[in-house]
Amino acid sequence: MEHPILKAKTARTVKFYFEDKELEALEGETIAAALIANGIDVFGESEHGRPRGFFCAIGKCSSCLMVVDGEPNVRVCITLVKEGMRVQRQLGRSDVA
Repeated sequence: MEHPILKAKTARTVKFYFEDKELEALEGETIAAALIANGIDVFGESEHGRPRGFFCAIGKCSSCLMVVDGEPNVRVCITLVKEGMRVQRQLGRSDVA
């Protein structure tokens, strides 16, 4: 059934890699949203070894910092997923790039 005013657009599916595992995401969604949609909710560890995950969702905290395409300290809650992107958990602090 179609809505009388709103038109739903179908997003294109893109493939990206999380720790060398191929996953799918919808084009235009954040890396964090794509990871959660794929059942991944631990994004890394603090310097004390505690798990970090999705928290503020607006890029103001450091809970979602991950390594994206080799670049550390990327806030995945505000970074859009792209075709072929490689994402890894960040363990502890990383040097500022």
